[in-house]
Amino acid sequence: MSREVKTAVLVLLSIGMLIWGYTFLNGKNLFSSSRTFYVEYDNVEGLSTASSVTINGMVVGKVHHISLKGQGKLLVELMMTNDVDVPKSSRAVIYSPGFIGGKQIALEINYKDPTLAKSGDYLNGGVVMGMIDGLGDKVDPIAKKLDSVLYNVNVLVGTINKTLDPVAQKNLQNALAELNATMKNANAITGKFDRIVTTNESKINNIVSDFNNTSKNLSSFSNDLDKIQLQKLQEILNKFDSAASNLDQMMKDVNSGKGNIGKLLKEEQMYNNLESATKELNQLLEDVKLNPRRYINISVFGKKAQPYQETVKP
Repeated sequence: MSREVKTAVLVLLSIGMLIWGYTFLNGKNLFSSSRTFYVEYDNVEGLSTASSVTINGMVVGKVHHISLKGQGKLLVELMMTNDVDVPKSSRAVIYSPGFIGGKQIALEINYKDPTLAKSGDYLNGGVVMGMIDGLGDKVDPIAKKLDSVLYNVNVLVGTINKTLDPVAQKNLQNALAELNATMKNANAITGKFDRIVTTNESKINNIVSDFNNTSKNLSSFSNDLDKIQLQKLQEILNKFDSAASNLDQMMKDVNSGKGNIGKLLKEEQMYNNLESATKELNQLLEDVKLNPRRYINISVFGKKAQPYQETVKP
């Protein structure tokens, strides 16, 4: 092979490698079959060419080209390097994968759609706000409120400085100095108290121990006293219960006619005889009082005693 032929082959290979390298850097591989999808956005949020296209975090393609269309629309060309099926209703969403990395596109696949997108079809676009963007939207109102608070504080301090005359400022300084001295005295007193407690710690512990023992003794004495009182109360209740039982039994015996009282209450004939005997005894005693000579016969001259005659009351 002549030198000219070798030179020509080397030049052609160099040109081919240059073309392949240029296309590869632009996200296109000449030696692999690829599909192209297009997506329109109002704002690409800093998306650049050669940015990755992912499905569930896996890279399936790259951004090949971004161009400006009419009415401010941006057309993004996606070069798919993977044979994964993409339904036509899928969305190409711009998102930020981290704090430092640039923007990427995530394909949200609609697996329920049986119609697959072909090379050259348009997909629906979208933008997902990143964490930093969300924080920025939340921080802006807080920063505005903080600026307002600082402004009000500055105004208040300026107003106080203008309002207080030298005498009032001097009084305020004196009050602050006295407050500082008071705090120092309080700290000194606290230190002395701590030293006293530390020095007499053993005595304090003994006092606390004695107090605990006294409390235990009082508690034991109270328990014993409660037991004694409960025992006496139980004895009284037992005696009362016994007396009540005896009384109940006696009433039952009386009601059943047992004993003299029961017979007296139950047998009417005995009651009538007793009443009659009592009546006759009363009459006899009354007659003895009225006519004692009928019953006491003291005859000095031998006079006979008169027989008993019943006195009829008028």
